[in-house]
Amino acid sequence: MHNAPVDSPPRPPALRATARTTLALAGCSLLLLTLVALEWRPLMSLDDGIARTTHRWAVQDPVLTRTCRILTDWVWDPNTMRILVGVVVVWLAWRAAWWTVGWLVATVALGTALQQGTKAAVGRDRPVWPDPVDSAHYAAFPSGHAMTAAMVCGLLVWLLHRQGADRTLWRIALAWALVSVVGVGLTRVWLGVHWFTDVLGGWLLGALVVAVAVAVFERRAPRASAPVARASRRETAP
Repeated sequence: MHNAPVDSPPRPPALRATARTTLALAGCSLLLLTLVALEWRPLMSLDDGIARTTHRWAVQDPVLTRTCRILTDWVWDPNTMRILVGVVVVWLAWRAAWWTVGWLVATVALGTALQQGTKAAVGRDRPVWPDPVDSAHYAAFPSGHAMTAAMVCGLLVWLLHRQGADRTLWRIALAWALVSVVGVGLTRVWLGVHWFTDVLGGWLLGALVVAVAVAVFERRAPRASAPVARASRRETAP
């Protein structure tokens, strides 16, 4: 079976599904951002209750807290995620998939700019504790760790699927992505450096960036690879 190239032609049905997903994610992201900015009391109470409970557990379990710090500071740190993107960019460049290289780099850069711009616009304070187990800087909403993990993992898993990777490999990558995205969000709440809705906002915005990027890719990916794919199918036909 012929594997689809990275820069393959757009598929209208997939594009329509991506557009619907994008609209849903945009609506949820905007709603959450508005409620956080307005400090909607029920949401603030929920955040406060979760934060107080998890902080008490973090103080009582220093071993798990230390593990969470290692995971969040090294394994799932935004810089680690960007290094992973850099490795994929080198691989794509080796395959001469230059349009995809530019698309991936631009998406990550614009996603990071969106993250920092939203933080500055909302200006939400982080949780403050008399006995903190960790520290962090800058505004709280959205969680940069959660958003970067969702964005990077989503983009790379989608690219792997689009290239026609082996099903077992793709499932392993998907499992790793899910564990990373969920895990980094939980560590940020456990360590008391983010409210739960900061993490939720990061997940939503990261997924939104992926959805928009996929829509752009489907519409704008070069069609020049289509004749190559057809020629390869003819050559492999019996």
